[in-house]
Amino acid sequence: MFPATGRAVVRVLERLGHTVEFPAAQGCCGQMHANSGYRAEALPLVRNFVETFAGYEAVVAPSGSCVAMVREAYPRLAAGDPDLAAVVNEVVPRVHELSELLVDVLGVTDVGASFPHRVTYHPTCHGLRTLRLGDRPLRLLRAVRGLDLVDLPGAEECCGFGGTFAVRNADVSSAMLADKCAAIRDTGAAYVAAADNSCLAHIGGGLSRQARLGSGAPVRAVHYAEILAGPEVQP
Repeated sequence: MFPATGRAVVRVLERLGHTVEFPAAQGCCGQMHANSGYRAEALPLVRNFVETFAGYEAVVAPSGSCVAMVREAYPRLAAGDPDLAAVVNEVVPRVHELSELLVDVLGVTDVGASFPHRVTYHPTCHGLRTLRLGDRPLRLLRAVRGLDLVDLPGAEECCGFGGTFAVRNADVSSAMLADKCAAIRDTGAAYVAAADNSCLAHIGGGLSRQARLGSGAPVRAVHYAEILAGPEVQP
C-alpha cells in the first residue's frame, strides 16, 4: 500500500553499504487476524514469515506495529507447536524496526541525508509502548541536514487509528484524530513523520480532509524512512 517506504529503506541501507534482499515469498505478518481473534488463520502467516526470513542475518521492517506483532505475539501463537516455536525463537531476535537496526545494531545515526523542511514527529503506539523505541527515530531525524525538527504537543497521545478500533469506535477515533491533527498544525510543520504507515494513513487522511475544507495549511504525512532516504550529502 505504501511502496515508497520500502524503497526508502532499501536506499538508506544500500547507501550504508549493506546488501538488501526482498524475498518474494513474504506476506502479511498476521497482526490483523490475531488482533481480531482469528488465531488459527494467523498461524499460517506466522509460519510463512519465519520460514521466509530464517536464513537472513537481520530482518528489518519500517513498521513498529508489525515488528511488535512478530516480537510479542509470535511466541504465544507458536507455543502449541514445538517445531514452529523453535523456528520462531530463532528468527524473532533478528527482527528489527528500522531505527533499532540503524541505531542499535549498525551504530548509525547520520545516514547522510538532506531534507530542508520543518518536520514534527508522532511516536506511534506500538513503537512507543511495545517496542520502546524512545528517541531513536528522533536521533536519526536530528542528524538530517537542513531538517527543522519541532516538538509535537501531546506527542504520546494516540492518533485514534488502532486498526479495527477506528472502524468499531469511529466517533471516538475521529475525536482523537481531530486532536492529533490540531496539535500537528499548531507546530507549523510542513511534514509529520512517524514509524507506521497505518497511523500515517489515518493522520494523513485527517489532515488532507481538513486542508480541503480550508482548515489550515496542508501538512504531508510521511514515513521517517522517506526523509532518511532524501538527497544524499557528504558528512
